[in-house]
Amino acid sequence: MVVLGIETSCDDTAVGVVEDGVVLSDITSTQLVHQKYGGVVPELASRAHDRLLIPVIKEALRGAEIEKTGIDGVAVTVGPGLVGALLVGLNVAKGLAQSLDLPLIGINHLEGHISSAFLSHKTLKTPFIALIVSGGHTELIYVEDFGSYRGLGQTRDDAAGEAFDKVAKLLGLGFPGGPAIDGVARTGDPGAVRFPRARLGQSLDFSFSGLKTAVRNYLMGEVKLTPQGIADIAASFQEAVVDVLVSKVERAADRLSVHRVVVVGGVAANQRLRQRLKQNGSLGEVEVYIPEERFCTDNGAMIAWAGWMRLKRGERSGLDLEADPSLGLA
Repeated sequence: MVVLGIETSCDDTAVGVVEDGVVLSDITSTQLVHQKYGGVVPELASRAHDRLLIPVIKEALRGAEIEKTGIDGVAVTVGPGLVGALLVGLNVAKGLAQSLDLPLIGINHLEGHISSAFLSHKTLKTPFIALIVSGGHTELIYVEDFGSYRGLGQTRDDAAGEAFDKVAKLLGLGFPGGPAIDGVARTGDPGAVRFPRARLGQSLDFSFSGLKTAVRNYLMGEVKLTPQGIADIAASFQEAVVDVLVSKVERAADRLSVHRVVVVGGVAANQRLRQRLKQNGSLGEVEVYIPEERFCTDNGAMIAWAGWMRLKRGERSGLDLEADPSLGLA
């Protein structure tokens, strides 16, 4: 079964083609227009998707070496995300499904991220604990099986990726903040500044708003922002985020006696987080699975893979399928 997946939940216009779980192509067009604003502008994102999506679909089909008539199904992200951006992808997917008489399936963006782990790890088995950590989400999910999810914890304020973006802006590092901080932090001292960690007792929830504020307050002091100083602050902030993420994953795995952990989403591409999670002493006997970096950020292949799983089980969505910007997973 060949499934085309469309992902337009935020500022990446992405299309992937999967055949029986194998990625044939995966094309993403990143919208650079948002960089000068220091964050995603929803209206500009929608307009860019409208302009880019059809060319990206054509490129994905060329990469997969198939014609559109060779598709067996269409999968599309229906939420959560920016409603205008979601509607662009959804309407194009409906048009394709109707014109080619193909089955349509709506996919939860977060399920797509969980699916990305299977793109890189063919032998991955359920159950496992998934940490979804990105610009808009920081959640711990117990995945009993594909399609069967239970929420364990979530952010009470800023998502981790959002905190990266805001701190990067404070440091003058540009947007998106995650890769920018990851880059400069490699030459910094993670112990230079002891920023706070919000542990929240025994809860598996997260909170990064206070950490962001602590960085801002530190910068309001008599701090000289030399290149090395910026690197030290970035590394210290990053270490505080990573400490919390790793400790929560460790606690969740211990609490549920689960021996497999999956870490997905844009922040999963962070090199310090990947390093800490893979250190033998960090999570004990727990196996850690992280997708290739290209599958961490929003991509069409993860939506196509999730669509393939649901379509082969006989699930279908109607043409009355609607976008849901606040769609939950568990």
